[in-house]
Amino acid sequence: MLLAHSDEELMIRETAEKLAADRLAPLAARLDRGEGRAEMLDNLKLLAGQGFMGLNIAADHGGSEAGAVAYALSIEAFAGACAATAVTVSVTNMVGEVIQSVASDEQKRKYLPPLCDGSNPAGAFCLTEAGAGSDPAGMALSARMDGNEWVLNGSKIYISSAEYAGLFLVWAVTDRQAPKGKGISCFLVEAGTPGLSVGKPERKMGQTGSATSTVSFENCRIPADALMGAENDGYRIAVTELTGGRIGVSALALGIGRAAMHAAKTYVSQRRQFDQRIADMQGIQWMIADRETELEAARLLMLQAAYLKDKGADFRKAASMAKLYASEAAQRATYCAIQLHGGAGYLADYRVERLARDARVTTIYEGTSEIQRMIIAREVLKDYAG
Repeated sequence: MLLAHSDEELMIRETAEKLAADRLAPLAARLDRGEGRAEMLDNLKLLAGQGFMGLNIAADHGGSEAGAVAYALSIEAFAGACAATAVTVSVTNMVGEVIQSVASDEQKRKYLPPLCDGSNPAGAFCLTEAGAGSDPAGMALSARMDGNEWVLNGSKIYISSAEYAGLFLVWAVTDRQAPKGKGISCFLVEAGTPGLSVGKPERKMGQTGSATSTVSFENCRIPADALMGAENDGYRIAVTELTGGRIGVSALALGIGRAAMHAAKTYVSQRRQFDQRIADMQGIQWMIADRETELEAARLLMLQAAYLKDKGADFRKAASMAKLYASEAAQRATYCAIQLHGGAGYLADYRVERLARDARVTTIYEGTSEIQRMIIAREVLKDYAG
C-alpha cells in the first residue's frame, strides 16, 4: 500500500477541509440545537455541486469517480466540522453505490444523477426494523405483487435523512416460505409515493442535526420495475453494501475524534495551573500521546480498507477492523478531551461536549462493535475450521 495520496485525493481533501471550515463548522452548534435546517440543505446542495455526493460513482451517471480513499478523506474532514452533515453525505454516497452496483441501466440513469447533483437532497437506506437491528434477516416489512405493482406494508426505524430524502432504498420480505434471509428483496421508492410516510425526527443524544425517523409503508404501491436487482437477493445486497458503509463510519468517527483532540490540545496549551501550562505537565502529555497514537492507527486502518476497496480486493475484514477501532478510539478521544478541559468540558459552551455525544453512535450504526467483532473473528478463523 502506497501511503502517499494522489494529487487528486489531496485536492479533494483540501476542498473538503475548506468547505468544512467555511460552511459546515459555523452551522454545527445551531443544528445541534434543532435550528438551521434550511442552511443545512443549502450546504448539502453545495457539497453535491462540488462532487461530494457521488465520490465513487461513475462520471457517466454524474459522479466524481474519485474512489473510496477520497471518500474516506472527505467524510473525515466533514465530520470534524459537523457530524450531522457528514452522516448525511456518507449515507447518500452509500445509497448511490448500492444503485451503481445492483440497479439496471435504466434505474441508474434515472436515480443516480439526481443524487449526485443534489436535486435529491439525500438518499435513505431503509433496512433496520424494531425487531430486526443487528439481525436484518429477521425483518417483517413485506412486499407482494398485485397485478403489475408491488405493495409494501410495514415500517423501518432509525432511518437517517428520511425527512428530506428524495429516494428510499427499501428492503422487504418477498417470500415468507424461503429460509431466513433468502426471501428478501430491495426496492427503489421515491419520496411522495402514496402510502409512504415519514415520522417526526427522533430526539437523539447526538448528531441531532441529522434527521432520524421512522418510515412507514401502508399499502404503498410501486411499479414492478422498482425492484432493484434479482428478486429474493436483497439480503446479500444489504450485507455487501453495509461493508462499504463501515469505511464511512470509521472516517466519521475519526473526524470527530481528531476534532476533539484538536480542541483539547488548543485548550491545554492556553490554560495555566500551578504556574505552568497544562500542556507542559507529563501526565497530560501522556494522555494526549495515547489518544493521538490510537487515532493515527485508526486512520491507517481506515485507509487500508478504502485502498482494498479501490483495488477491488476483499475488504470485509479490513472495513470491520477500521469501523470497530475508529469508533471506539473516538469514544476515548472525546472523553479524554472533556477531561483535559476540566469543568469547562462539561459545558455546552465548549464543543467537546457535543463531539462526545456525536461520537457515541458510531459504535452502534452500520453494525455495532459486537457485530464487528463477530465478523472479524469469523474472517480470521475461517482457515482454521476443524
